[in-house]
Amino acid sequence: MADIEHNIVIGLEIHVQLCTKTKMFCGCELIFAAEPNSRVCPVCLGLPGALPVMNKQAVEFAMLTACALNCKIAEFTKWDRKSYYYPDLPKNYQISQYDLPIGSNGFIGIPLADGKTKRIRIRRVHLEEDAGKNIHSEGNFSKVDLNRAGTPLLEIVTEPDINSAEEVRLLAIELQRIVRFLGVSEADMQKGHMRFEPNVNLHIRKDNNEYKTPITEIKNLNSFKALEKSVAFEVRRQLDEFLESGRVMQSGNKKTFGWDDIREVTVLQREKEEAHDYRYFPDPDLVPVVVNEKRLNEIKAELCELPLKMQSRFVSDYGLSDYDASVLTADRATAEFFDDAVKAGGDAKKLCNLITQTGLKIANEKNCKVSKLGISPGQLAVLAQMVEQGMISATASVTVFEKMTQSNDSPQQIAESLNLLQKSDEGELEKIVDEVIAVNSQAVEDAKSGDKKSKKAHGFLMGQVMQKTKGTANPQVVAKILNSKLGKGI
Repeated sequence: MADIEHNIVIGLEIHVQLCTKTKMFCGCELIFAAEPNSRVCPVCLGLPGALPVMNKQAVEFAMLTACALNCKIAEFTKWDRKSYYYPDLPKNYQISQYDLPIGSNGFIGIPLADGKTKRIRIRRVHLEEDAGKNIHSEGNFSKVDLNRAGTPLLEIVTEPDINSAEEVRLLAIELQRIVRFLGVSEADMQKGHMRFEPNVNLHIRKDNNEYKTPITEIKNLNSFKALEKSVAFEVRRQLDEFLESGRVMQSGNKKTFGWDDIREVTVLQREKEEAHDYRYFPDPDLVPVVVNEKRLNEIKAELCELPLKMQSRFVSDYGLSDYDASVLTADRATAEFFDDAVKAGGDAKKLCNLITQTGLKIANEKNCKVSKLGISPGQLAVLAQMVEQGMISATASVTVFEKMTQSNDSPQQIAESLNLLQKSDEGELEKIVDEVIAVNSQAVEDAKSGDKKSKKAHGFLMGQVMQKTKGTANPQVVAKILNSKLGKGI
């Protein structure tokens, strides 16, 4: 068979549950893992005569997200009924937005491995209500929990600008950072706050002809790992199918596949309905949304510095690595806490180490954010300054950090009380260095020899000084004195 080339073409649909207190069209409280069917009412149960009332906060969260994704905000939009029949949809239709989404024609930037940023176009951002949850794991029957039915759901649809499984994962990660920064969603995938549905096909060139494989949609992926692996598998499956047949089998509707996490394969589910199958029509019980320019400007003013821009600033202004900057900007509160500590006078790299290596560990154990550990950015800046000035060692700073979360004492007071302050007095340290040199003549000779033994001997002498000072000597000062004395040919 002649050699073939192929391009991977992927569009992504992302569903994000908004963290409002109540549902999209009723007053039922949203609580994760509440007793099944305990957060329902006539509206979300679809009982006759029950009328929906729009959740204003959900609409404004949607507008804020659309602004962050550089979308054009619709001046007028409406609610539509999308009809389909499943046990988890009591009304037999879903209230959504069809031809007039709240946001359109936007874009999002994703950071690539080579340091460049790729722009992915956003086709639309629209609001709808979530369905309930079918449960199939309790025997040869199914149950339905309608607590989730009516939850505000933001759907974000990209253009098919994604060209690899890795890019799909990077986009999903970036979008999670954005909605968390904005505060519109907790974006906890284990709780179903974010779900992904990639649409995958291949453009194959063979013998000067181009073939396009049928588009397949992989439904309801709720982890970055599953998203990347399922797309990679689907690309291989479509390519293998083409290689086996040598041609593309054209079919009618788009097909939907599920992802089997255990076997790590995609599994055919059904043919995808087209728009006319849903019988969209305007919901007669809800008034259209007319965007007030004044309120839109107020919402735009609420936009914070977005994570990718902040990450780039941390790299360019503070000299951090891309990795460290991405860890800090995974969470807005942590990123702003770090930024404030730098502005308070702390060294950026030392602050980064303190937060990422110690702060995040403690915060995880306490199930809170670093900014909620009881330490102010100014206090952490002082601790970083103490490390930079050689007052305490990097190892001791970990102990001081931990104590700062338990005490109102300053970093200096804590270090002093724990005898962690490093000795930097050159006169005092010189006497100790002389004592070590006097009783370790062989090590001194080895250190001065310049051969393979030199480095090891030098380290031994340093260790002896640190041992005599019980670890309180400033290593930089000790090294300076020791190097000077060894260089004099004692």
